[in-house]
Amino acid sequence: MPRLPGVTAVFPAYNDGGTIPSMVILALQTLPQVADAYEVVVVNDGSRDYTAEMLAELQRLYPRLRVITHPRNCGYGAALRTGFGAAAHDWIFYTDGDAQYDPRELVALAAALRPDTDIANGYKIVRSDPLHRIVVGRVYHSLVKLAFGLPLRDTDCDFRLFRRSLLAQAPLESSSGAIAVELVKKFHAAGARFVEVPVHHYHRAYGGSQFFNFRRLARTAVHLARLWWKLVARPMV
Repeated sequence: MPRLPGVTAVFPAYNDGGTIPSMVILALQTLPQVADAYEVVVVNDGSRDYTAEMLAELQRLYPRLRVITHPRNCGYGAALRTGFGAAAHDWIFYTDGDAQYDPRELVALAAALRPDTDIANGYKIVRSDPLHRIVVGRVYHSLVKLAFGLPLRDTDCDFRLFRRSLLAQAPLESSSGAIAVELVKKFHAAGARFVEVPVHHYHRAYGGSQFFNFRRLARTAVHLARLWWKLVARPMV
């Protein structure tokens, strides 16, 4: 497995007090296996539970952890963009702070890289969610893959390792959950070379989904429509 010069692991966190400690600790245990230099950046996106207290204690124990706090909830995409902008290393790994993915599988992403690979993208082996979320997820993925012409089997899998330099070629703008579609579409359009890696997906052990409520679904749909117009329709006019 190739060793990377440096990796920044980014976790957006919103009311993830019950899960973010394990995510940070597992990432800090895993990163030395794949990188010579590493850090973890957690963006506390205006959490109202005890996420801030957990992160403060983790910072006291782990000097490689940096915490950035949004005074109010700005959205999933905004939290990721803040984390990406703070990254100090050439490679960025990110996943959610809710522990539905295992940071130790970062090793599988790194092992899949080749000299010409720009991004290793996970895809869920099996989705461990309630049936209604599985159905909505499949419909969502099918629609955005068709509408945006995306090259991946699982755009909705937020478990990725990519070159930080891609952000200079394809700056991200989304503040909502639409950022995953924007990232894949823009990176692909910029000529990034992808590799896909199967990863496990786990039941949510704490908290609730930011995405699966009517208000957020409606907001994301609006953001996706605007994104489609900007990235797909308008360039064709």
